Amino acid sequence: MTTARRPGPEAFDRLFEGNDDPWQFKTRWYEARKRALTLACLPDPRYASGYEPGCANGELSADLATRCDRLLVSDVSERAVELARARLAPWPHAKAVQAHLPEEWPNESFDLIVISELGYFLDAPALDRLADHARASLKPGGTLLACHWRHPIQGGELDGDAVHGRLAQRLGMEVLSEVRETDFVLHVWSDDGRSVAQREGFAAA
Repeated sequence: MTTARRPGPEAFDRLFEGNDDPWQFKTRWYEARKRALTLACLPDPRYASGYEPGCANGELSADLATRCDRLLVSDVSERAVELARARLAPWPHAKAVQAHLPEEWPNESFDLIVISELGYFLDAPALDRLADHARASLKPGGTLLACHWRHPIQGGELDGDAVHGRLAQRLGMEVLSEVRETDFVLHVWSDDGRSVAQREGFAAA
């Protein structure tokens, strides 16, 4: 069996050649709705520090910036990072950097990590390493959200369901939310298993 080759930075740079929005994050209702669901599924209203690997042109990053006191986002594509920096310009507490993951995972701790549409661009061992890095850098009681397309990805070794299965196994955390539609799957994990009402003190823990 032939193993899919992980795409390098040059593959993603080509996507952004002459097109600042190759996945139509800015124009598709599907993407706007998915971002709204992503934000709604976060169990806490605000986070001290957040990280979004695979930020692309920064559309989701801009929404996350409104929920974080400090936000770091990264992408393997230099052009994507330039676009994300421009999109995040109104939020000086947000920073975009270039990073090849999982090897260049930041040496920091976070209250929130959002892994959106990234996992199937990694092979299985690399995804496992990314999950291990994420678990190690998530602060106690922090939130990890993942969201991925469920249809086939050209050149991808894993689909969205397989990505979330591996993440769940490596993270070993409580599932706070699960949204599974024909097009995408979304999970929220934490080692704090309290519901939103429990966190607010309106339901017994």
